[in-house]
Amino acid sequence: MLSTRTGLRLYVSATLRRYPLVPFARTETSCATFTGPSLEQHTSDSSGENSKAEGCLFLDSVFPIRRGTWDLRHYLGRFQMDILVESLEEIFKKVRVHGFEIKSIEPRMKDGGVFINFRYSPKPLSDSEASQASQSASAALNSAVTEIEQALTTSIAAKGGLPSWLGIKNGNLWTVCGKPWREDMRRYASAILRVSFEGPDVTDEQIWKTLRPYGRILDLRSPTPVPAGILRSTIVIFERTASATIAHNCIYGAYVPHSEDDPQTLTRLTTAYEQPIKPHLIRNWLAAHPRIVFPVVVFLLGTLTYTVFDPIRAFAVQAGVMGWLDYRSFALTKWLRRITLDRLTQGSDASEVVYSVPTDTNAWKDRREAETSIDSYLYDYPSTITFVHGPAGSGKSQLIRSVLQKSDRRTVLIDCAKIYAGGSDSAMVASLAEQTGYWPVFTFLNSVNSLIDLASVGLVGQKAGLSSSLQDQVTQVLDVVADGLRRVTVSRHAEADRQIKRARIHEQKVLEDAERRERIRHGVWHDGRIDCVAGNGVISELGVGIEPVGENDEDSAYQEPRDDVGVNVEKLSNLNDIARREREYRSEQDVGALPVVVIKNFGADSKPGKVEIAMALAEWAADLVSNRIAHVIVVSDNRESAKLLAKALPTKPLNTVALADADPASSLAFINKKLQEASVEYNISPEETQLIERLGGRASDLETIIHKVRAGQGVADAIEDIIQRGVAELRKNAFGDDAEDAKRLLWTRPQAWAVLKLLAQKDELQYFQVLLDFPFKGDESPLRAMERAELISITTKDGRPSTIRPGKPVHRYVFQRLLADEVFKATQDITYNESLISGMESKIKSVESELLMLKDILSGPDRYTATMSRIINRASYLKDKMFEAQQKIARLEGENAELKMVLSGKPETKEVTSRSWWHPFL
Repeated sequence: MLSTRTGLRLYVSATLRRYPLVPFARTETSCATFTGPSLEQHTSDSSGENSKAEGCLFLDSVFPIRRGTWDLRHYLGRFQMDILVESLEEIFKKVRVHGFEIKSIEPRMKDGGVFINFRYSPKPLSDSEASQASQSASAALNSAVTEIEQALTTSIAAKGGLPSWLGIKNGNLWTVCGKPWREDMRRYASAILRVSFEGPDVTDEQIWKTLRPYGRILDLRSPTPVPAGILRSTIVIFERTASATIAHNCIYGAYVPHSEDDPQTLTRLTTAYEQPIKPHLIRNWLAAHPRIVFPVVVFLLGTLTYTVFDPIRAFAVQAGVMGWLDYRSFALTKWLRRITLDRLTQGSDASEVVYSVPTDTNAWKDRREAETSIDSYLYDYPSTITFVHGPAGSGKSQLIRSVLQKSDRRTVLIDCAKIYAGGSDSAMVASLAEQTGYWPVFTFLNSVNSLIDLASVGLVGQKAGLSSSLQDQVTQVLDVVADGLRRVTVSRHAEADRQIKRARIHEQKVLEDAERRERIRHGVWHDGRIDCVAGNGVISELGVGIEPVGENDEDSAYQEPRDDVGVNVEKLSNLNDIARREREYRSEQDVGALPVVVIKNFGADSKPGKVEIAMALAEWAADLVSNRIAHVIVVSDNRESAKLLAKALPTKPLNTVALADADPASSLAFINKKLQEASVEYNISPEETQLIERLGGRASDLETIIHKVRAGQGVADAIEDIIQRGVAELRKNAFGDDAEDAKRLLWTRPQAWAVLKLLAQKDELQYFQVLLDFPFKGDESPLRAMERAELISITTKDGRPSTIRPGKPVHRYVFQRLLADEVFKATQDITYNESLISGMESKIKSVESELLMLKDILSGPDRYTATMSRIINRASYLKDKMFEAQQKIARLEGENAELKMVLSGKPETKEVTSRSWWHPFL
C-alpha cells in the first residue's frame, strides 16, 4: 500500500514553502483523500511476509514540457533520454528500505516527467490495526511508504537533486494517486486543466484542496449544464504549466469524496488539457468577419507590393538597361572572347555587313535625311515623340539600330508584335515584363484575384477590388519601368560627375606640375622633404640644412624682371577654360544620360487586348517625354497608328519620320555597293536593271536579291523567286487556303479580287471610287484590314485618304501573275459575278415589291388624278431599274457560262476577258 496522510508530509511541506501566502492544513492534502478502486494498484493480492506491493511515483522537470509539434526542445530532451534514465537508476538503486525495488522507469516526454514503478514489502499490521483496516481505507495504507519516501529524498539530496535535460536539478518527487493514462496523441500540455466527474459533482472547495499541493491555482470555473451523455467538468487554471502536468499525471483516475459532508460517495476524476486559444479561433473569426478582413487584406497586399516588390522591380529594370546583369559586358567575358572566339571567327562576319543600310553614303539619300532627323531629336531634351513609319521591309529597324549604335545611349526595346502574340492577358503582361526587365512578375495572381472578387461578391456583396483589367496591369508595369528609367538617368549623371571630378583633378595636377617645373627652372623651388634630412632654421644657417625660399629670395633669384600680372592672367585663363569645358560636358551629359525607349510594331486593330496595350503604351510614352525621363521612338508600319500618339500627346506635334521605298537609281546603287562590299564581282545588265526597277525599292526585297546573288543565282532568277513566293503568299493571305480559312479574313474574296485585279492594270486607284462602288458600298473596314495585312497601301492628301496602291512594289507584278493563271482568274470572276448577281436579284425583288404596292394604290378607291401621274412616273423609273438589273444579270450569267468553259479546259474568248477587267465599274 502507498502513503497515508503521513506519507505525503514531505510534499505538503515543500508546497507550503513554495506558496507561503496560502497556508493550508497538511492533513487535507494527502493521498488519503483518494479512496476507492484506485488503491488496488497499491495493495498485494496475497498476504504474508513475502508479499509485495506496487506503487508509482512521478518525477517532474526531467524533460522539457512539449508545447506543440513545432517545439524543438522535445528533440533535445529525447537525445538525452538514455543518459537521464541511467542517472535516475543510479540514484534509486541504492535504496533498500522495505525491499524497495524499481520495476520500470517510463519517461513521459510530453509532460516533461518520468514515472517510477516500484515494488516494496509493506509493514506488517498489528491485530488492532488489522481490525481497523476493514473500517477505514486510509488505515490500510502501510507506514512503510513514508520511510521509502524519506530514503528516496535522502538519496536525491545526496546526488544534488534530480537530473534534468538542462542540467538544472530542481525536480520534485510526487506520489501517483490515480491510474495515469499514458496516451501518445497530439494533446500537449497547458496551464488549463479540465477535470471531469464520473459521478456526483465535486465541490470547488474539494477540488481546490485536492489540486492545490501541485501548484498555485489562479481560477476555478464551476461546471456548466451539458447535454445528456456528456460528463460535467470544471476548469482549473494553474499559474504554471508544470503544475498542471504534475496534477494531470498524479490524479488521473483517482476517486475522491464529492464533499466533506458525504465522504462515502466517491467520484472518479479524469483530467485533460485545455488550450488557451481554441483551435482555428483566428481562422473562424476571419471567416466570420469578411467585411473587415477583405479591406485589410487588400491594404496589406498593396503595401507589400509598393514597399517590397516595386523597388526590387525598379532596380531590375535599371540593372537591365545599364547592363549590370549581362555577362557579355563583364571584363572577364570580353577577355575570354577576345582570346578564343574572336580569333577563330576573324574575318568571317561579312554576311552581317550585307544586311545593314548604308546611311553614310549616297546609295540611299532619304535614309540620310531620316538619320539626321532622329539624331537632332536625340541630342535635345525630349519634348515630343518621334514617329517612324513606312512599309514593312523599308529598313526602319535597321535605321534605328544604326543611329543608336552611334549615339551610345542606353536603350529599352519593346516589340509590340511579341506582346500581341500572347494568347492571354497574363501572357501579354509576362512578355512586356520580360522585354523591359520587370522582375519579379506574378502573372497568375490576376486569375487568383478574379476568383477572390467573385467570392467577395457572395460574402460581402461587392468586389474586393483585387483584379484589374489588362490596361491597368500594363500601366502598372510601365509605371515601375518609368521609375527604373529615372534611376538610369540619375546613375548616368552620377557617373558623369565622377568623370568631371577626375578630369578636374587631372587638369589641376597638370597646372601644378607646370608651375613647379617653372619654379625649378628659375631656381626658387623648395622641396620640404629635404628638411627632414638636412633640417631648417638655425641648423640650416650653420651649413647643415637648406632654408625655405621666401618671396624676397624669389625676386633676387630672377636675373630678368617677371610679369606677375601676366602669370596670374594665364593661370586664370586656364581655370576658366577648365570650367567652360566642364559646363559643356555636363550639358551634353544631361541629354546623353537620358535613356531611349524604342517601341516597335506599334499599332492596334480589332483583336482583343491590342487596343488596351496600344493606348497604355501611348500614354506612357507621352508621360516619359513630358517629364523628360527618356526619348521615345515609335516605329510602325501603319501611318494611322500616329493617331493614338497624337491623342495621348494632344498639345505637341509629333516628330514624324517617313520612310518610303527607294527609287530605281538608289536601289541599283545599293545593290552594287553591297555586292562590292561582299567582294562579289557581278555586272548588272540593262535587262536586269529593268527587272530591278520592276521589283521596286523595298529594302527587304533588295536584301533578298543580294543574298541570292551571293549564293550564285542571277538577278533575273532571284526576282522570279521573289514573285513566285509572293504569288503563293498572296493566295493564302488574300483569299485563304479554303472556305473555312476565308471566313476568318476581315474581307470577302470578291472584295480582295476587285481591288487586286484593278491594281494589276493601274499604278494607283482612287480611294473613294473603290469605296463607294460594289463590293464595298461605303464600308471602309475591309480596305483598312487589307492595308494592315500589307496587301495594299493607302496614301493621304490633306488629311484624308486619297489613293490605293499595292502594299509592296513587287505586288503589282504578283497581281499580274495571278491574273495570268486562267483557272484561278476564272474561279474568282465566277465568285465575284455570283456575288454581284445576288445583289442585282435583291434589288429586283425590292423593285417588284414597290411596284405591287404602287399597283394597289392605283387600284384603290382613294386614288386622285393629281397623284396618279407621279405614281406612274415612279413605276416607270422602277421598271427601268429592274430592266437594267435584269440585263446585268443576263450578261453576268453569260460570262459565268463562258468562264466555266475555261474551267472545263476550253479557252475563254478575248472579248469576255477584256470586259472582265472593267466590269466592276459598269
